[in-house]
Formats: sequence, structure tokens, C-alpha cells
Amino acid sequence: MALLTLLLAAIGVNAGTTVWSGNFNSYPNSASFDTWSFSNEVGEYQWYIHGTQNTSEYLSLSPSYKNPADSSETNGLKLTVDSTSTWNSQFERTELIPQTSANLGTGNLLYHFSISTGQAGSTNYPVTSIEHQICFFESHFTELKVGVAPNPTHLTWMVTEVDHWDTPWTPGVWYNFAYDIDFTAQTVGLWASNGSAPLVKVVQNVPAATSTNSADWHLGVLRINPTGTEDYFFSGVYIESAPITTSVGTGGGNTTTTTTGTGTTTSSASSTTSKTTTTTTTTTSIGPVQTEFGQCGGTGYTGATTCAAPYTCKAISPPYYYQCL
Repeated sequence: MALLTLLLAAIGVNAGTTVWSGNFNSYPNSASFDTWSFSNEVGEYQWYIHGTQNTSEYLSLSPSYKNPADSSETNGLKLTVDSTSTWNSQFERTELIPQTSANLGTGNLLYHFSISTGQAGSTNYPVTSIEHQICFFESHFTELKVGVAPNPTHLTWMVTEVDHWDTPWTPGVWYNFAYDIDFTAQTVGLWASNGSAPLVKVVQNVPAATSTNSADWHLGVLRINPTGTEDYFFSGVYIESAPITTSVGTGGGNTTTTTTGTGTTTSSASSTTSKTTTTTTTTTSIGPVQTEFGQCGGTGYTGATTCAAPYTCKAISPPYYYQCL
């Protein structure tokens, strides 16, 4: 018993500290997301990137929408993208952004979330013949994609538009992820698992231009071309400081692991593939530039304000947000 107590105490010490919780428990229904506005910044999420219909068209809450392994939440989130979801661009998108005063861009942070789709052939199942960008930052230094070569039916993890890992996207399966972002070292890695399995590091950290203003991580989906109505399911959303919590669904649970070295491991997620890519970076004296879709201005923003050609910095939600388009 004494040994068990010591082990449990050690586990508690090693567990990461949650710096932002994206738990949906404080949202009893979809209309509760409408409480937030730029003049009334309440709740866990900013809610403005969506189409013209009522919030219930794009967001819905239910116990059946969460990973069954998620013991910390009452409901999961169903997020819908449809033909009405155009927001300040030609793209169709529905996205939530953290609402917090915490610094989500310092030290070594783990961005956790779980995602699933309906069963194959079910209503509103995603179409993988077009590109989708999933759970990304404004600068797109890391994100998931589906509908991209060479395996359009796979969930593909990208770092600065380079494919580093992918797995077949099986209908009805829950995929758990944590972006392992070291903002100090300017690197990002990936942890992944399926269902209730603990997270495993599937890609060791690689160099990336990691940066955030703490309000530019998008929980949601952007698709490049229109293709009807699609539903996605999310749960287990939170951000913690390292070391990582590998247990799934506890929102800062009690199983942690750490990794060292630079090797690449393969997770238990079905048929996953990791990739090693060598990239060359060049710099010039003209100063930093922002890529397409990246933030280039807005209240509190301190990053690059010049857009890479041929894009220009456009007012999306002035004075709060400007984007390279």
C-alpha cells in the first residue's frame, strides 16, 4: 500500500498542467456558444468563424458525440460544414478558437483533441476527394488534412505543408491526437492513438516556425471546395504543459510518459506511417512574411504583417483580426 501511494504521488507530480480547457461541459446547448462576442468574451471558445445560419446549424452537443473513453465530459460536439458555411472567403468552414487570457504559445505545450466521423454511408459523411484542413493554426505550421495526395482517404499530419505521418481514416473510429509544440525550441511533434488506447509518440519533434497569439488555433474544419453537408465529432479538447498526459478522455489524467532521443516510433493506430523529411530554409533581409491564410494583423497581434506574394493582408473582423488572402 505504501509503495502504491508513492507511485500514485509520482504520477501526479509528472502529469502535465492544463493551461486551457476546451471541455464542453459548460455549454448545455448549441445556443450557449452565442453568449460569446468580441464585446462579451466569455466561455472557453470564440465563436465567429461560421456561416450565416443559426448556431444550431453548425454545432450540436450530445453524449453520443463524444469518445466513449472520455470520462471528463458529459457531451461531445458535432461540428457541421455545409453550403452555407462560407465565412469571409471562398472556402467553407466551421471553427472554434480558444477564449483565454493564458499564454498558449510559450514553453512546451500539448494541444489535445479527439476526432471521429459517422459510419461509412451514414448521413453527412465527409467526402475525401477534396482537401480538408483540420485543427490548424493561422500560419498552418502544423495541421491535419484529409483529401490530399498521395493518400486522400488518410488522415495526414502536416508540418509546414510537408506530410510527416498518416493513417487510414476509418469511419466511426475515434482518433486521439496531441500536437507536441515546443515554442522555445521551435519544433513540433505528434502523439496519436485510437479509441481508449494511451497516446504514443508517432513523430519526434521536427523544426517548424511555431508561434501563436493564443487565439489562432482552430478546432474545426476548412474545406477547399464545396461538397454538400459534412459532420465531424470532437471531444477531449485541452492544452497542457509538458510532460504529456497519455491517458485519453480524462482532460489531464493520471498516466504520463516522456520520450528522449530523435528516433521515430510507430503508434498502435491502424497502419500508421511516419516520414522523415529534410527541408532547407533560407532567409532574406526583408523581414518575416506571413503565408496564405495566416494572421497578419489585429488587436494584440505581434507577428508578421507582410503577406507572401501574391497575397495581401485583408480585414476579416477589424480591428480584431486580419488575414493573408
